Amino acid sequence: MNHKTRVGEIRPSQLMFTYGVGAIIDLPKLSVIVTGLEDWTVDPMVNKTIVEDRLLMAVRYELPEVKKLLGPPIVRDTGLPADPFEPSAKMGVSVATFPRWMVCPRCHLLAPLSSDLFTLKEHPYHPDRTVYRHENCDQGKSPEVVPARFLVACESGHLDDFPWPEFAHKGEICSGSRLRLKEYGPGGEARDLEVACDTCGARRRLSDAFGEENREKLPRCSARRPHLRDYDPDGCEHKVRPIILGASNTWFPVVLSTVAIPVESGRLPQLVEEHWAQLQAVTAPNILQFLRSTGQLGDLSAFGDGEIWQAIETRRAQDAGEAAAPSEAPDLKTPEWQVFTRHDPHLNNEDFRLTPVAVPPSFRQVIDQVVLVERLREVRAMIGFTRIDAMGELTDPDLNLQIDRSPLSRQPSTWVPADEVRGEGIFIQFSEARINAWLARPAIHQRGLAFFESHKKWRQARRIEPPEKGFPGMRYVLIHTFAHALMRQLSLECGYAAASIRERLYVRPPESEGGPMAGLLIYTSAPDSEGTLGGLVSLGQPATLERHIAQALEAARLCASDPLCAERQPSQTGQTLHAAACHACLFAPETSCERGNKYLDRSTLVRTVEIDDLAFFE
Repeated sequence: MNHKTRVGEIRPSQLMFTYGVGAIIDLPKLSVIVTGLEDWTVDPMVNKTIVEDRLLMAVRYELPEVKKLLGPPIVRDTGLPADPFEPSAKMGVSVATFPRWMVCPRCHLLAPLSSDLFTLKEHPYHPDRTVYRHENCDQGKSPEVVPARFLVACESGHLDDFPWPEFAHKGEICSGSRLRLKEYGPGGEARDLEVACDTCGARRRLSDAFGEENREKLPRCSARRPHLRDYDPDGCEHKVRPIILGASNTWFPVVLSTVAIPVESGRLPQLVEEHWAQLQAVTAPNILQFLRSTGQLGDLSAFGDGEIWQAIETRRAQDAGEAAAPSEAPDLKTPEWQVFTRHDPHLNNEDFRLTPVAVPPSFRQVIDQVVLVERLREVRAMIGFTRIDAMGELTDPDLNLQIDRSPLSRQPSTWVPADEVRGEGIFIQFSEARINAWLARPAIHQRGLAFFESHKKWRQARRIEPPEKGFPGMRYVLIHTFAHALMRQLSLECGYAAASIRERLYVRPPESEGGPMAGLLIYTSAPDSEGTLGGLVSLGQPATLERHIAQALEAARLCASDPLCAERQPSQTGQTLHAAACHACLFAPETSCERGNKYLDRSTLVRTVEIDDLAFFE
């Protein structure tokens, strides 16, 4: 497809979690894949530089060449009718037609775009009408063709068109083959579809491609990376796996995030970035004196000339690639924990505001403090993606695991896509003394051993070495379960959908670096300048929060799937990593949970119909 053809629009936030690099977008008449960062529009007028040094360091630990975080290209809406021939209409995120094999719904012809049997019809003023047509179809007048809805992928993140000729001919392709995809049932299932060759008469049902046994009969992965328009130079050792166009396991983003905390050392770099168009011309400290005397420093005047000059030099070093990448994964959560637990009012600003409130009277024995986060800013950066299997908790920097992800560009990029969202939340800190007393119970120790064995089996099944590392412990199981129970309860009254409320857990034992931690932040955020409207934070007042915690615990006592749910033990087969938890009681949307609904057990909160000696809340 012509790279200057505009074919649709998506929201900036969707480029992070739904339609990022390597993801397939189903447009009204086309299916396209988002291409690599080399093809994206990078222009200071449309790409906002997002400043968050702590997150940038975490990204540089994974991708040392990265120098900055850039927002997606956004062209301002003037309110006037769009002119497709304006330069601004050519800005955006590049996509390529994928899959490349198309099907004519009239004559059932199945062929690739490279065969020149299908013609692209562009509509500059109506990009949603851009479509491919079968001009010479003998069953109708130029019908619109549709993408072949079967693809192949592998665990290494490679993606390719389904091998239609090889599959139909079972290996040896006849000369001049002409394929058709016919449907013999109303359900559209694989067993109802047959690919046939008009030339030699070979035919085969699509059901022969699915299942573990049939996977061994499929060809080896081609190592194709259609989002980069190349093939992986390292090749691939996997057999391909057939997937359906639009399947949820086609693309999973690998995203790092942090809550921007207002420390003075972080405010200065942000101001320097905002004024960089002016400050990049400052070549000596005495120029800052002139700017200060003429009132041109603005908000920077609160800092000394020496501090500003050092920040300018640091910014130049980043642009030149001289700043060294961190040798170990940066600790993102310890600074956040310290700010939340100390809640210094002097740090409050327009992007971050904390208000401590009284602990609900009924829970003063187990909760040390409650802090209302009336405003917060979360920054998120995408560093890659996976297919087939989501990385889940493997993206947690606390685990310090190397992630086998697909790259965003052919060559190491100096930037990665990022966004910032603003919102609100409730921070709860548990009593360390009560946590330790609960962990000392013999029953909790035995449950912890069962979870640890389940943890090892789960990692062994996914070939994560060493299997015994990364176990978060029963402290994490307790607080994670409490977070899920409370999120479900709060979503009933706060006005936000369950998928828009998220957790951020601060859990570490005393012996670990930065520990002990025993707390959680339940928050929501939105990608606009004002963020959210206070519906969640209003539920943090003592009387209201007390009622919601009590109702959340009461709901956790009984599940609609009991007694099966309550009887579930930590799996020893490596398939799951939870105990008494299911979709009817604790599971949350994947956008809400930081660990992919793992390490959950409601019997650690309250007594259930099966277990009565693990409950933290008596």
